[in-house]
Amino acid sequence: MFDTNGVKAKMTATVERFKEEMKKVRTGRAHPDMLANVKAEVYGQYTPLNQISNITVSGATMLLITPYDMSNIDKISSAIRADQALGLNPSDDGRVIRVPIPPLTEERRREIVKTASGKVEEAKISLRQVRDDARKDIKSLELPDDAKKRAEKAVDDMIKDFNSQIDQLFAEKESEIMKI
Repeated sequence: MFDTNGVKAKMTATVERFKEEMKKVRTGRAHPDMLANVKAEVYGQYTPLNQISNITVSGATMLLITPYDMSNIDKISSAIRADQALGLNPSDDGRVIRVPIPPLTEERRREIVKTASGKVEEAKISLRQVRDDARKDIKSLELPDDAKKRAEKAVDDMIKDFNSQIDQLFAEKESEIMKI
């Protein structure tokens, strides 16, 4: 009999990765994960901001970044400014970097939804790849045809379930993005 636990674990990992990606998508409210992909060049290498500073939320529209080493404050500000996808303009007072989160326009909200829908497609492609690998494994096993069919049906049912989870997560995120 084919063990579907490995396939389920891979599909669950794909959905978890998708959830993490959705946390990074901007919704109009300040959230520390917005800066998860920003890396500043400090000590000769590019380092994620959360490893060289403390990122907190002050109100719904302000991020506060407190560098662990104050000599990196300009590098952190420059890295945030350089990320055009974020469109943020940080300011600092020598100790703390303040990043105001501007309100989203309708056009920008639609762009963000479009970008997020691309992430949906990437997650579904990953799920299909897991399914295809599982089907190859099933075909290579020495099982009766009816057992192979049952295993393939179980994998197909799993992918339907995980696809619906991704669709549900995206629908929630889309409504959050489009809410003014």
